[in-house]
Amino acid sequence: MLRAVEHIYPSEAARQGPLAGLPYVAKDMFATGRSRPSWGCSTPQAPALPRASVIDRLDQAGASLMGMAVMTELACEPSGFTRRGALNPWNFDRIPGGSSTGSAILVASGCCFAALGSDTGGSVRMPAHCCGVTALKSGYGKIPLDGAMALAPSLDSFGIFARSAADLALLWPIVSGDRLARTEEPKKVVVLQDAFGASDVEIAGVCRGAVALLAESGMLVETRSGFPEEADRHALTVLLAEPAREHGRRIDDPATDATLRKRLAKGLSISDPDLTAALAARAALRDQFILSCLGADGVAVLPVMPIRTPQVNDVNPASAHFNPRVLYALSRFTRFVNYLGLPALAVPAGFDSGGMPVGLQLIGRPGSETLLLQIAVQLQERSDWHGRVPSAIASEIADEP
Repeated sequence: MLRAVEHIYPSEAARQGPLAGLPYVAKDMFATGRSRPSWGCSTPQAPALPRASVIDRLDQAGASLMGMAVMTELACEPSGFTRRGALNPWNFDRIPGGSSTGSAILVASGCCFAALGSDTGGSVRMPAHCCGVTALKSGYGKIPLDGAMALAPSLDSFGIFARSAADLALLWPIVSGDRLARTEEPKKVVVLQDAFGASDVEIAGVCRGAVALLAESGMLVETRSGFPEEADRHALTVLLAEPAREHGRRIDDPATDATLRKRLAKGLSISDPDLTAALAARAALRDQFILSCLGADGVAVLPVMPIRTPQVNDVNPASAHFNPRVLYALSRFTRFVNYLGLPALAVPAGFDSGGMPVGLQLIGRPGSETLLLQIAVQLQERSDWHGRVPSAIASEIADEP
C-alpha cells in the first residue's frame, strides 16, 4: 500500500515551518527526487520528470513525506481494483475507489495526516466516497502538475485528501497560496434534483440528510434541475481519447493489463476531429452550467457516486459477476466536473445500510476552493461521519492485547 522513499532531513527553516513534522504521502505518479514513480506499473517509470513543485511546497513548509501510495495502473481504473490487492478499510469485499486508491486508504486508516492525488474523471472524489474521507479536487490549472504523470492533459487536476475539511484547510494555503479568510455571509447550495433522482434511493437519502444539516447552519438551499448531460458525453470522449494518445504505445506491451490495453485501443479509435470538437464545446458548456446551476454565489451539491460502493467482484474482469455498467456509473457524477474545469470537494455525508460511507459532492465556480472548504467545515461541525474509524481498523484495535 505504501512504498517507502529516502528520508530527507528538513532544513532549519522547514523545521520551523507551519507544517513541521506533518506526515503525508503522495500518489505514486509524482516525482519526488527520492525515487522514480511507478505510475501503478510493475516497474519504475519516467526517470526524466522534474521534482513536482507541490512536493517542494510541502517540504519547505516542514511536512514529512513518508512514501508513495499505491495507484491503479496509469491511473486508468476508477474502481481502485489493482493487481496489488488494495483493500477498502471499511469492508475488504468492497472497492476502495480509484485511481488515487492508496492515498484514500492510508488517510482513512490513520497512517498519515494527508495524501496527494490526482483527479482526471473522479480519481480523488470516488476513493474519498468509498473510504469515508474528505478530499478536494482543485479547479483545472489551479495547482501545477509538473513532475506528475499526464493522463488526459485537458482534464488532469491536483487533489488532496485528509480526514476532515479543517485538516485540508491547514494544507490548502501551503499548496495553493490562497488565503482562507472566513466569510460570514449566508451561502447558497443548489441541489441538482435530476442527479438525486438518478441515484440509488438510499444514496440520495443520505445526501439529503447532509444538505439538511447545511440548511440548519444557515445556508440557503435551492433545488434545480440542470445535470450537464452534454458535458458528460464530451467528458467521456476526452477520457478515452487523450489517455490513448499519451500512453498508446503500451497497447502492444504484454506487461500492461489486458483490460487497460483494450481501453487504450478504444481511445485511439476516436478521431482527432472528434476530440477537437469535444474540447471546443467546453467553454460554452461551462458558462451555461455556471449560469444555470451556480449563479453568482451558489455551490452545486449532488452525490459523489449514484450507486452504493460495489463489491470487488463487480469490477473484476476475471469474475463471473463483472458488470461493465458499474464502472460507467462510478464516475457518472464526477467526470463532467473535470471537463468543465471546476473545483469540487467530496465530504462524508453518512453511511448506507451496509455500513459503507457515502460522500456528498460540492461543486463551485472557478477559484472557489476556499469556499468549498468553508462549507465542508460547517457541515463537519454538525456531524461526526468524518471522524468514524473504519470497521477493519476498529477490529484490529479491539483485537490488540
